[in-house]
Amino acid sequence: MILRILLGLVIVAVGFIFVWKTAWFQQNVGSIAWAEEKMASMGGSRLMYKLIGILLMIIGILVATDLYRTAFISLFGWLFGIKNPQEDVYTSLIRGFRRLS
Repeated sequence: MILRILLGLVIVAVGFIFVWKTAWFQQNVGSIAWAEEKMASMGGSRLMYKLIGILLMIIGILVATDLYRTAFISLFGWLFGIKNPQEDVYTSLIRGFRRLS
């Protein structure tokens, strides 16, 4: 439990650094050509680094609060035939495989 919380806080901290030091990342890692082309004429890479940082912070909060499984199943459960996010993943997958055979 403590390890999960610490891991979540580390992920949140890395995401915060991505948002805070965007210019440093762009200077040292470089610009992202796809982001420059698709997101904006200038500053697309900075926006992409900030979006990556925000996504990391959200994932870190989900890991620290142990909600990442529920969120993942709620978002992508329909791909695996899971209708209830509270249902055990393995039970649902076994039920799906039994339907196929």
